[in-house]
Amino acid sequence: MAIGLDDVVAAETVLSHVDGEAGRLIIRGHDLEALAGRVSFEDAVAMLWNGVVPLSEDPGAALGQGRQRAFALLSPLASNLRGLTPVEGMRLLLAALPDADKEPATLAVGGAAVAAAMAVRAAQGLSPVAPDPAAGHAADLLRMLRGDVPDAGEAKALDTYLVTILDHGLNASTFTARVVASTEAGLLSAVVAGLCALKGPLHGGAPGPVLDMLDAIGSIDRAEEWLDAAIGRNERLMGFGHRIYKVRDPRADVLKGAVSRLKGGDNRIAFAEAVEATALKVLARRKPGRRLDTNVEFYTALLLEALGIPREGFTPLFGAGRTAGWVAHAMEQARTGRIMRPQSRYVGPWPAEAA
Repeated sequence: MAIGLDDVVAAETVLSHVDGEAGRLIIRGHDLEALAGRVSFEDAVAMLWNGVVPLSEDPGAALGQGRQRAFALLSPLASNLRGLTPVEGMRLLLAALPDADKEPATLAVGGAAVAAAMAVRAAQGLSPVAPDPAAGHAADLLRMLRGDVPDAGEAKALDTYLVTILDHGLNASTFTARVVASTEAGLLSAVVAGLCALKGPLHGGAPGPVLDMLDAIGSIDRAEEWLDAAIGRNERLMGFGHRIYKVRDPRADVLKGAVSRLKGGDNRIAFAEAVEATALKVLARRKPGRRLDTNVEFYTALLLEALGIPREGFTPLFGAGRTAGWVAHAMEQARTGRIMRPQSRYVGPWPAEAA
């Protein structure tokens, strides 16, 4: 029996493939490295959705209109976000979007961007910022988050990040979205379910603690001692190791390049690179036989920090990017017309036989 459904094939998909042994992520026939930083998020979404999700017009215009429609529906709910964490606020807002919208796919992706920005700002005591439907999706998301127009380099960095996290096989949140979609519950319901799965710290909550680790280390001369002690306490080193990848996560180098170009290098990239090298050395020494390499979370944390995103906003940003993948998987699953209903093996006690 496969505990956690490891190695169980639950769906056939044309959307993405994760090769953990080779450290390769393929999205609609393209290696991730050929997409991230080279095509816009809008064009990547159009490519991912092609033949699976209806997209009636220019993808940039469609997503812009999705943001605009979502803001009209969600902005009256801003006062309800008081006291919620950003990911809880985002969950509340997405749950308010109707499954019966005429274009639920673009409403979902536009709504995820609006909801993430509104929820992050609400946690800071700030009012929501209305979207600009004519702006690029990444640039507008960053503007709605921060309240100022980002420069071209910042918008490009976030755009690269959104493409990098667009889709990633049948991970926990994507599987959840497919299960809900298989019941014909509706596209927005599947997206909310995906976000609920992403909220768990074992799935979408690790980038923030990467920065906590770097803060605790403080300086590179303390890195080896600190990391050695953490492993000695059986603590996980955040940003290292992956359930699927047995070699380096291909998304790590894409994001490392993106953050390196931000602010002319005025960020923690040099320190982070030194900590990364030390961590890999310590892991190889302390855990021989296990390949624990750098994963996407390590440089995600550096990139989002450099863009001025608060740590509690990292998971909502992840959700805003991954929503496009959840939408594609949900609609692909719904087309099968078959509900997902795996079997379980009962291991509890049996009723006593009648005398």
